[in-house]
Formats: sequence, C-alpha cells, structure tokens
Amino acid sequence: MKILILNGPNLNLTGQREVKIYGTTSFDDYIQILRKKYSDITIDYFQTNVEGEIINSLHEADEKYDGIILNCGGYSHTSVAIADAIAAIKTTVIEVHISNVFGRESYRQNMITASKATGLISGLGLGSYETALLYLKDVATSGI
Repeated sequence: MKILILNGPNLNLTGQREVKIYGTTSFDDYIQILRKKYSDITIDYFQTNVEGEIINSLHEADEKYDGIILNCGGYSHTSVAIADAIAAIKTTVIEVHISNVFGRESYRQNMITASKATGLISGLGLGSYETALLYLKDVATSGI
C-alpha cells in the first residue's frame, strides 16, 4: 500500500507555531513515527506553501497512490482550484486538519476543498493523519 501525505501552507512550522493549537511535535518528527509504526505502508510526504504545487501534486499522484491524505491549511477555505483538482482525480482523498476547525473562527468552517474529498477528519491533533491512514488501510484491505 502506498499513501501520499500532502501538506499545505505553514504546516512546515508545526511544532513551532501556535503550539496551543498545533502542538509541539514537528511534522518531520511525526512522519517518522508514522513510518515506523506502519512500516508495511509506503508513506510519501510533500509539503508546500504554494497553491499550484498542491494542485500539481494531486494531478501527479493520481492512480499512483492508494490514497492521499491532504491538509490544505488555509487554502481549504479559499481554493476552488484545489477543490477542482480533488474532484478531477480518481484516487481517494481524505482531508485532515490538526485543529477542530468548527471550534475556531467562522471563516474556517467553510471548507471548499473538503466538499470534494471523500471524507474530513478534524480536531484530533496530529492523530488526524493516523486516523485517515487507518481508514485508507481498512478500505484497501476490506474493499468497502
């Protein structure tokens, strides 16, 4: 099984920025934990602050991965282009957010991109990624 984790803007600062919301663990450290815990799954990772690179990554990943775990960061609330890219590909996309976006500012509750994803996981801290990974693994093995 092969999964792509695709992170958008400012997620390279996880562990440093707004630690009360995003925690103290860097994403680089967290991805190593996931890879070790799920050594039977190939987990590729890409982070960018650039909207077009997220779109290009979605296009390039299509049908090369069993699933994509996507955290578009702030683009979730603004990017019709990323939503269109999600809708255009065949690979399952699960959108994740570290914080509970529904407990934050009202503008964060409108997620254009999530409307095109297969599912949304929000508010479990970095564990949102693991939950998405387990979902994708279950779907791949059970066929449901």
